Amino acid sequence: MENKEKKLAQFNEMSPNTLMETLGIRYVDMGEDYLVATMPVSPKVHQPDGILNGGATMALAESVGSPVSFLAIDPANSSVRGIAFTANHLRSVSSGLVTATAQIVHRGKTIHLVDITVKDDAGHVISSCRLTNYIITRRSPKRDA
Repeated sequence: MENKEKKLAQFNEMSPNTLMETLGIRYVDMGEDYLVATMPVSPKVHQPDGILNGGATMALAESVGSPVSFLAIDPANSSVRGIAFTANHLRSVSSGLVTATAQIVHRGKTIHLVDITVKDDAGHVISSCRLTNYIITRRSPKRDA
């Protein structure tokens, strides 16, 4: 695998002016088939009753679930699109840092199935998510005949 720190820096450099920057998501660890990111929990990502919004949790999960597939493809010839997402929110949290770990559980030619676990600072699972990614083969530009 390419230098881990370099690859993490590349993922983080893609975040400016995106939802990841807005939510404070940072990529912190990776391997050949997993990617880890964190997100601070503050009023910025709360529901009105002061707990982490499930939509923000899902955004964090999607933010590791799609790019983990990039680790398993040749990005010069393919791209990734999330096509189905489910989330089960199991526990609430109102402050601290949440950590999402995405791992590919099925790596097909056109479909990747990714499990994402989101945990709080104490290591409790707060959400369990599953993402299906579609792997798109880039087509060569058409040439004039």
